[in-house]
Amino acid sequence: MVAATEYLRFVVTLVAVVDPFLAVPFFIAFTASMSGAARKRLARAVGITVFLVLVLSAFVGQALLVTIGASLPSFRVGGGLVLLLMSLAMLNAEVGAVRHTPAETQELESGDVSGVVPLAVPLLAGPGAISTTIIAAESGGIVHRLAIVACIAVVSALSWFVLSRAQRIASHMSLTAMNIATRILGLLLAAMAVQTMAEGLRELFPGLQ
Repeated sequence: MVAATEYLRFVVTLVAVVDPFLAVPFFIAFTASMSGAARKRLARAVGITVFLVLVLSAFVGQALLVTIGASLPSFRVGGGLVLLLMSLAMLNAEVGAVRHTPAETQELESGDVSGVVPLAVPLLAGPGAISTTIIAAESGGIVHRLAIVACIAVVSALSWFVLSRAQRIASHMSLTAMNIATRILGLLLAAMAVQTMAEGLRELFPGLQ
């Protein structure tokens, strides 16, 4: 039986990885010419897409690892490294190339994409969020995975809430305030990234214990 604290840890980690506040400037730039109703529809579509992508990762991620011959401990180390790279960018209040590249930013600003891509994938539900979900879902049966789905729903709902109120948040929070929030989440993510890598390394090299 997985302790409730582990689910709380997963939610906190996933919130830090997804970091909807980091997506607010991109969302505002993309929806500048949209009506209020269109912004709300896009925010809802992004939230639903994040939910579906992460739920799919929770249920098929481990099977995919088996297919490619990767062990879970090695995936913990690799996933932890991805999270660490993301956290270092967040500590500098930057998006980071792991989450979003300059070319993808230009494509988003040009209006050549729907907004769901790349806002939902890979900006929110990117490599870090997917690897975090796969690692969290591996231990336990169907009840555990349903609990993981509930946690994903909470984070997806938070993403929808933040994006649907992006204009209001931007008007009440300065860029400095949003950067401070991102740096705090980055610090939490860095600690959890190191913990994830340490767990993987202990499984790969039992002598480290």
